[in-house]
Amino acid sequence: MGIKQVLYTATATAKGGRAGHVKSSDGVLDFDLKVPKELGGPGGLGSNPEQLFAAGYAACFEGAMRFVAGQRKIQVPADTHVTGHVGIGPREPTGFGITVQLDVSLPGLDRTVAQDLVDTAHRDICPYSHATRGNVDVTIKLV
Repeated sequence: MGIKQVLYTATATAKGGRAGHVKSSDGVLDFDLKVPKELGGPGGLGSNPEQLFAAGYAACFEGAMRFVAGQRKIQVPADTHVTGHVGIGPREPTGFGITVQLDVSLPGLDRTVAQDLVDTAHRDICPYSHATRGNVDVTIKLV
């Protein structure tokens, strides 16, 4: 179940929680976080953990689909994209939880082939899918 060998480790530091600042060890990410108005914060310029998770999962999932397509010698359309939606709310009995919806666009690709790429990427390849399985409600829609 676990990985055999770590090939890369990303490192980032958060200070100040949801209303703080994040910075990656290489300085590529370096920005303020803001609590969204919907969660009782001021909103405004600044990201939040849900946006970061949505972006990371969407990018990783598209990479996983492209990996599967490459193995199968399937040409992925140039305008392929994945949009991640991450929701947050209270969960039972306490605390908060997230939900994920990935909208996958593979325009012009046969729908059966596209669905197989999506299913294989989610089931077998994407590390975000592996990490969330059994813990987070994940919906993947071929749009």
